[in-house]
Amino acid sequence: MPLSRTGATSSQANVGIVCQALQNSGGFERYVRDLIGALHRRAITPRVYARRIDATLPEARLVEPAVLGVRWLPGKLRDAGFALLLQRRLSANRPRLLLTCNRGGAADIAICGGTHPGFLARIGRRPRFSDRIQIALEQRTYERAKRVVAHSALMAEELRRHYALADGKVVVLPPPADTRRFSPVDDARRAALRAALGLPTDRLVFVFSSTSHERKGYALLRDFFASTELPVCLLVVGRPVEAVDERIRYAGYRDDIENVFRAADYTVIASQYEPFGLVGVESVLCGTPLVSAANVGCLDVIDPTARIAFTRDTPGSLADAIGEAVRRAAAGEDARLRTPREALRYDPDVDRHVEALLALGATFGHAVR
Repeated sequence: MPLSRTGATSSQANVGIVCQALQNSGGFERYVRDLIGALHRRAITPRVYARRIDATLPEARLVEPAVLGVRWLPGKLRDAGFALLLQRRLSANRPRLLLTCNRGGAADIAICGGTHPGFLARIGRRPRFSDRIQIALEQRTYERAKRVVAHSALMAEELRRHYALADGKVVVLPPPADTRRFSPVDDARRAALRAALGLPTDRLVFVFSSTSHERKGYALLRDFFASTELPVCLLVVGRPVEAVDERIRYAGYRDDIENVFRAADYTVIASQYEPFGLVGVESVLCGTPLVSAANVGCLDVIDPTARIAFTRDTPGSLADAIGEAVRRAAAGEDARLRTPREALRYDPDVDRHVEALLALGATFGHAVR
């Protein structure tokens, strides 16, 4: 019997997923949507515990929704309030296998896409009172979980360092990407996409996709692209920016980000803190190489032939990386990745990823059929 919006149910779900929201926004929300689609293909209807569920999404019709609203609480207390409501709901009816993608408290498998202490360390900020609440919730979640899935080796190292988790409890499993959606196109189709976007023909185009410009490093990119004399252009997708001239352009919010990746010459990632960076894998799958900060987690699974790395904290490093891309183009080197799957060091298929999660649950007696 499906859950109502109030969460009442009379049956046990096979799989539960705890997340902030089921909506169309950031990378972790997209990850949850991918999990739901793959579970549906296995004839599994997961119960989703979230603050918000966008009923217009196709995935919303594939789940049992359990909305735990906390908007009535002050913002800094909402994570704790959500965790308390979740525990009350689970005490009455707990799914056979419970996954959590946030600081929701007890779960069988906790998915780690980033740690709060790691984020604070990277941006150089001392923990505030609200940060300590977040860290305490994270610690409780990871301690109670039977296994913690880290999306990158960087995350695994942070889990061990900040939360003293044993090696056997942490499993590195990179997140999947939609290989049907993110795929290369032929040269004629790519030329048409560039024309439709109004991209220049005399400049290399670097696409920057972001809804959080401060964390994603837009200021670093803006300062470089606004002043460089190199024949390059920064194409910003997502949160608005003020276009400078032909060197910085804004393409708005795009539902077809795969076509922007296909049209661009490079995707640039300049984040202060990027535990994985799924856009890097998605770009590579579209045949577009990266210029990326060296601290980005996904670089571990991307072959060096598909990326040019720079160091955020080293003056001139970004300029050197962009200059190298320009040098290669001037030398006639084709930067396109003609066989993109060969540039990845793991299988990004979402069905294989969900199969691995379910197999992990079965190792500690939570088999799902």
